[in-house]
Amino acid sequence: MIIRIFRAGIAPDRAAEFENFLRTTALPLVREQDGCLSVHGGVPLEGTDTTEFCVVMVWRDEAALRAFAGDDWQQPHILPEEEGLVLTRDLHHYRSTDSVLL
Repeated sequence: MIIRIFRAGIAPDRAAEFENFLRTTALPLVREQDGCLSVHGGVPLEGTDTTEFCVVMVWRDEAALRAFAGDDWQQPHILPEEEGLVLTRDLHHYRSTDSVLL
């Protein structure tokens, strides 16, 4: 299994717009992908001064992730609807400890 963590810094005046996009478009899109075992969106805590959001995904394997994200799956991408909302983006991948043979 592969854990994929995407973080996006959002323009402060557009955070509510991005949260709506995340809930109504991005998360449902990822959830319907074959090989996506789970996906969770993270929004900033109230009372903090950050506008960084995250999406944590667990994929069955690299083949499933490639089918979704393409051959450049290790690079962060944004959908056209996110253009102008996302100021920074960061992406990391990890092997799940549940899939490590001891």
